Amino acid sequence: MKKAQIFYADIGDYLTREQKLKIIRNTKSIENLEMVELHPNKDGDWINLRNDEFAEYIPIAPEKKFDVASKSIFNTFAIGVATNRDTWVYGFSKETVTKNMKSMISFYNEEVERNRGVENKELQSDSKKISWTRSLKKDAEKEILHSFDEEQYVESIYRPFAKEHLYYHKPFIESPGLWKQLFPSKNHSNLVICVSGNGANKENGLIITDTIPDLNSLDAGSQCFPLYYYKENEETQNALFDEFNKDKYIRHDGITDWILKQSRSIYGKSVEKEDIFYYVYGFLHSKEYRTKYAADLKKMLPRIPLVDKKEDFWAFSKAGRQLANLHLHYETVEPISGLDVKFTGDMGNEYDYFSVEKLRFPSKDKKDTIIYNSHITISGIPEKAYEYIVNGKSAIEWIMDRYQVTVDKDSGIKNDCNHWAKEHKKPRYIYDLILSIINVSCQTVDIVNSLPKIDFGNNEKKEVVYPKIDENQGLLMVARPED
Repeated sequence: MKKAQIFYADIGDYLTREQKLKIIRNTKSIENLEMVELHPNKDGDWINLRNDEFAEYIPIAPEKKFDVASKSIFNTFAIGVATNRDTWVYGFSKETVTKNMKSMISFYNEEVERNRGVENKELQSDSKKISWTRSLKKDAEKEILHSFDEEQYVESIYRPFAKEHLYYHKPFIESPGLWKQLFPSKNHSNLVICVSGNGANKENGLIITDTIPDLNSLDAGSQCFPLYYYKENEETQNALFDEFNKDKYIRHDGITDWILKQSRSIYGKSVEKEDIFYYVYGFLHSKEYRTKYAADLKKMLPRIPLVDKKEDFWAFSKAGRQLANLHLHYETVEPISGLDVKFTGDMGNEYDYFSVEKLRFPSKDKKDTIIYNSHITISGIPEKAYEYIVNGKSAIEWIMDRYQVTVDKDSGIKNDCNHWAKEHKKPRYIYDLILSIINVSCQTVDIVNSLPKIDFGNNEKKEVVYPKIDENQGLLMVARPED
């Protein structure tokens, strides 16, 4: 039997459905397409082939979590929280989430009692009363009763630049992940860099947060790399004055000793693990890196080099700090100058005046203006602001997508973004947020454009060099910046 041949025609990226159909209509026959025969590489890729150089860079993820001897940048990572009942445990209103969860828990307990002692339990599935998952069904089968716990709330990054209340109570979170080791209590701070998971389709899946992110905050499941992680202090409390025993949790570094040693051997002894953390965040924004290894970054977790020049390492680290400061404190960034905001009608009650149903553009191709509501229009938005893409679309459009009033068709639960403003006693919260994000976007674009330009061997004159600096420590890959 003759082996099959597979041919492929690339009609271009980022086309709309209408544009694709038009190309098909105009082509009429596959004979009119310029096609190439495909052959898979060793990784099984047929199109968007991975680059062999990428595999030689330093992995940011360890092969085994919490491996302090790992020859990687981080020694652990976590996936975002997978609740499998987002509509119930997430919301802009803590009061609404509390009401819904108390109702669901009550129904759950009724089902447990109704089936107590029954061998083959029959649990009622009413989507307006409960959201069953595998783990919750197991609890019901074991006849475990649950109660509501007010202390289990956290603020979570549900989508880029969009926070919601999360009822983070283990019985109702299908996959709680390792977040109790990254944020063991409200008194323990941390930072995590999140990237898209393997198999992502959207571009620029990259955020930083100081709270727990949702699994779907980034495409294909957010994978999150912490500055620190915490472990319970297992030492006895006999030593009354022992500083080591004062805290219930002991903080550990998420950055490995190995990468610190490698970095100091190139850039000097002043390098600290925090500098490396911000270097990673800065470098992952590099346009040259993201373009050269676009296919790899969709199929694998990032691997990055240490740049050849000391000044470029510090430039990336400094830029990473600036970007982190912007992206972590996005709510308090001042509006940029040049915006034209028009207010009409009597303001009256501020909460009503600044409430939204759904932010929208006047038309698809007129994004310099946002119709906030029937009273407020924001114009003069710079085109540059839309260049900051995160997880497939601009940060501005993430705000427009998330901050609207929605009703879940299965449960009937209403999620009203205006409740967040009321609970935080900030009637202009959403209005201020959109103005802040416009500035965050513009500043991000400026910082990214100022990053050192890296040549990853795109021409014959320059190439990436890979010096072996320590045979006992393994091979360290270094990228040479352009002269």
